[in-house]
Amino acid sequence: MSFTVAIDGPAAAGKGTISKAVAAHFGFAHLDTGLLYRAVGAKVLAGAEPIAAARALDPVDLESDDLRTPAVAQAASEVAVNAGVRAELIEFQRKFSMRPEGAVLDGRDIGTVICPDADVKLFVTASAECRAERRFKELNGKGHDVPYEQVLADVKARDARDSGRATAPLIAAYDAVTIDTSDMTIDAAVSAAIGAVERAKNAIG
Repeated sequence: MSFTVAIDGPAAAGKGTISKAVAAHFGFAHLDTGLLYRAVGAKVLAGAEPIAAARALDPVDLESDDLRTPAVAQAASEVAVNAGVRAELIEFQRKFSMRPEGAVLDGRDIGTVICPDADVKLFVTASAECRAERRFKELNGKGHDVPYEQVLADVKARDARDSGRATAPLIAAYDAVTIDTSDMTIDAAVSAAIGAVERAKNAIG
């Protein structure tokens, strides 16, 4: 029987790292749904029409190293407000969530739109300043010379866009367990997430 873990939250809150760790701990499949939008965004930057890009998305498109650049991140956030793009990608995500070995999906609308009946929902968040600092270190560590002030501005702009969009805005599901990683080590955050999943699994029996 499948078991679905939905993990949502804003950029650089740590949900990707936590999701991978949870999936590895329980032997579940993992899908970073943000990569779907990044892949579409990359195609749009290359000249494709958004809905056509989403419709033509191939799993191999998710493996490109170019999907982590700031330009692609911005493009991803912009195409994510397109209802047509979201509609094209919903079925892909829902099929993945039913993997027989269990599945962890992380994104921004997993617990509210994609998998509202997920067995456990987590909302991973942190302050904008904390998330900007993490993203700043990540980008500069990869050779991207981006000022912290610009990274912070980008984080706040993306938060506003993701939370304010009409279609599937970024909000915590009413029954989600919130994990604020602002002052947590990654080990502590992963432990909190695993504990929440364990409790949900035990409740199901």
